[in-house]
This record gives sequence, structure tokens and C-alpha cells, in this order.
Amino acid sequence: MSGPLRVGVVGAGVISAQYSASLARLPQLRVSAVSDLSTERAAALAAEHEGARVLPLEELLAAEDVDVVLNLTLPRTHADIALQALAAGKHVYGEKPLAMHVDEGREVVKAAAAAGLRVGCAPDTVLGTGVQTARAVLDAGEIGVAHSATAFMTTPGHERWHPSPDFYYQPGGGPLLDMGPYYITSLVHLLGPVQRVVGVSWRPQQQRTIGAGPRAGQSFDVTIDSSVAGVLVHASGAVSTLVMSFDTWAARLPRIEVHGTAGSLSVPDPNHFEGCVQVYSAASAPAPGEGADEAGNWKDAGVRAGYVGAGRGYGLADLALALGQGRAHRASDEVALHVLDVMECVQRAADTRSSVELSTTCRRPEPIAAPVDLTAGAPTA
Repeated sequence: MSGPLRVGVVGAGVISAQYSASLARLPQLRVSAVSDLSTERAAALAAEHEGARVLPLEELLAAEDVDVVLNLTLPRTHADIALQALAAGKHVYGEKPLAMHVDEGREVVKAAAAAGLRVGCAPDTVLGTGVQTARAVLDAGEIGVAHSATAFMTTPGHERWHPSPDFYYQPGGGPLLDMGPYYITSLVHLLGPVQRVVGVSWRPQQQRTIGAGPRAGQSFDVTIDSSVAGVLVHASGAVSTLVMSFDTWAARLPRIEVHGTAGSLSVPDPNHFEGCVQVYSAASAPAPGEGADEAGNWKDAGVRAGYVGAGRGYGLADLALALGQGRAHRASDEVALHVLDVMECVQRAADTRSSVELSTTCRRPEPIAAPVDLTAGAPTA
């Protein structure tokens, strides 16, 4: 590439504000056009980027100054918009999930391969200093051979704060599809792809009551299970335990921990780009009966790797760099399809009370081996 990747944004809803802030400071990207069902929302977003204009979707897809479509539409339209963009000769980067179902995701991946185009997909939080530092610790062998992990996302439910939370409790919603991509993508970066899963799910409440906004006090039916637990068997032999719940009032559970033959690793919230990584070394563990405080043996790892000061959209900047360097991009459709497959299989295992083999796999993405500031230019990463 001789210049920044020119971006056409489709969808100017709430999440677009976070992307817009990142795109404005990343020299690898430049917003050319914005399309939204609301021309007012589109105009407001376009005004944040010099030279960007508002276009209908068809014109944005045909625009010569759009190299990549940033797809920020609702999940049910992710696959359709991606396929339209690929047919128009554009690369695509989208919000999670890649598609509503694995079969749809496969079509997107096949279309991109046939056209020689790239597809990227959130979450890109795994490219920040939190998960990448944790990966650097793992890859350096500081906790020995990783054999297991735990991942917990527990909340009392989004209806307490969201003005229209119904869709979180309908087919296509739920804690696994809503928050699972952050946790499972992190586990794939840390431990590699998954081969087999088992799962259970449950629904303690049949109705929920909205707690905020103009509909506060209204109740609605819960039509899907609101808590899911799974066991993921990685190709490496490591086993991860996953719990996603909208039914937990309070918990002291870690977000992600990885355990190895020589220690343990505490990974920060995968919904964020940064956070403190801590390491517990078996070599410094107190002897039985010494009475030492175990908490005092957890040591901060510092910041060792990842995109510094990252925000949503850094996966798209990584894609732009990858195009110029002729390498694979990290927030890829291959990983996103595999993560979607993991989620579908966990729910299928829960529904059928069985063990389910995955039909996809992926390469463990290349690490970002040092702290990198993308706002300083276009470094190799």
C-alpha cells in the first residue's frame, strides 16, 4: 500500500463512537465515507473525519475511494453486508460475531478466498497489551507447559442498565454469543484452537424486568438459556473451563487464569485492551506450613507486548499493515469462524447433553512480540 487504507463505515450506531476515536488517530486508516439508515447519525460520524461524506450503501460499496468496509451493523446483517462488500471488490472488517451461524460464516470466508480479499473481525481486544503480554509470558515458558485455563463472565443481566434489553434474551442473544467472543478468542490466542467441547445451560428466570430508560418497569419473556458453561479441549491438550452468565449477582471469580506445570497466570478482562498481568511461579511458592501469604507471590509481569493505547479498530489497522507487509492479519475471519463454531458447539452440546467435535480449526495468530505504538506510524508488528 502506498497510503492509508481508505475506510467506508457501514453502521453509525453506539459502537461506532469507539471505532471513530481510534480511526481518527491511526495513520494506517482514513475514513472516506459513512452509510447508515439514519442520515443524521451518518452525518455526525462523517463530520469527525475530514473529507468523509455520507453515501447510501450501494454508492459506498461502489466508491473508488473505499478500500475496506467497516461493518458495524447489527449481528443479523453481518454476513449479508460482508458478502455484498466482497462482491464489490472491497476488503471487510466487522464487529463480532462474524455471522449469526457457522454456515453463514463459511460463505463469507469462501467468498473472500475466491475474490483474493481480506476479512477481519472483532474482537481485537486480544491485540492490546493485556492479552499479548500474557501470551509473551506463556510463550517464554514462565509457567511451564500450560495445561488448563478458566474463563468467567458473570453479571446479573443487562436489563438493569440497557433500555431495550429484550434481544439479549432471545435466539441469537445470550451471554455466550454476547460476551463469549472476547473470552474464547483470548483462549485461542493463548492456548490455540479447540477440538472438542461439552456444555450445559440453564434458565433460572422466565421473565426479566427492565430497570432503566423509558420502558423501566416493563417485563419481557426470556426465551433462551441465560447461563452457559462449557469445557473446551484444545488441540494442544490443554482444557479450558468457560462460564458465561446473566444470572450472577456478585462473584469474586477471575476473568481468565491459565495454569501450567510451573506456575499460574492471571489475565485481565478480555473486553478491554489493557490491564495488569500477574504471574505465580512454583519456584517461589511457600513451603507447606510456612504460613506465607499466597497472594504476595503473584508478581506483576509489566507491559511486554501488544498494541499500546489500543482501542476498537486496531484490528483493522493490523489488517492494513498486514496487506502492506504480505502477512496474515491477526483479527482474522479464520479465527472468528472458529470462535463462532466453538460457541455453536457448546450450545449444541448443552442442548443434546453430549460431547461435540468442532468442524473448524485455525492457526494460532502470530504474537505482537513487543509493545508497539501504531499512532507513531506504520511499524512492523
